[in-house]
Amino acid sequence: MRNLKSILVIAFVSLTLTSCNDDDAPVLEPAVSNQAINIPAPQIGGAGQGPVSGAFTKFSFKSGTVVTDASWDIAFRGTDILVNGGSKIGLTDEPARTANGSLAIETGAFESILEAPEDANFKQDATDVYALPIGSGNGWYTYNRQNNVINPISGKVIVVKTNDGHYAKMEIISYYKDLDASNPRNGRFYTFNYVYNPNLGDKSL
Repeated sequence: MRNLKSILVIAFVSLTLTSCNDDDAPVLEPAVSNQAINIPAPQIGGAGQGPVSGAFTKFSFKSGTVVTDASWDIAFRGTDILVNGGSKIGLTDEPARTANGSLAIETGAFESILEAPEDANFKQDATDVYALPIGSGNGWYTYNRQNNVINPISGKVIVVKTNDGHYAKMEIISYYKDLDASNPRNGRFYTFNYVYNPNLGDKSL
């Protein structure tokens, strides 16, 4: 009888501890999957039209919108993409870096990139250095000289550590308004798929 009581006490304590542990476990919010459509990236000059200038368009994965304050994660102007981390590259009209964001380039199907890479793979902007390399074939796009079209490189996924330490991934679908590359005037409008993890520090994507 005494042994039976001991067993029941142990079982009760174990059940209580398990219940407490379950209650203490953090509740993770689901990742947000979305598509940003026609994000403008205008620039002045370039392509033989004088020095490149003009404000960058700043985007926040947390809000899923263009922003004008310091909460931005990445910024667009023409084919250039900046990250809110590191220091200024030395471009005219580029925004100040106010956070510790960074980015990495992964190769593979967008759906197959399920976790942010090791910290060593992430880069920040620096003087004369882009975290996301520029130029045809170097970063996210190729340029076709025959038809003057910018094409995103298939299988290039940009993983971003955001301005406040969250993780996101993005896949650029098009550089043209309404996905229409038939007219060069439609250029400098980004459409991209992205996944944002709202759980601080969680690398799951």
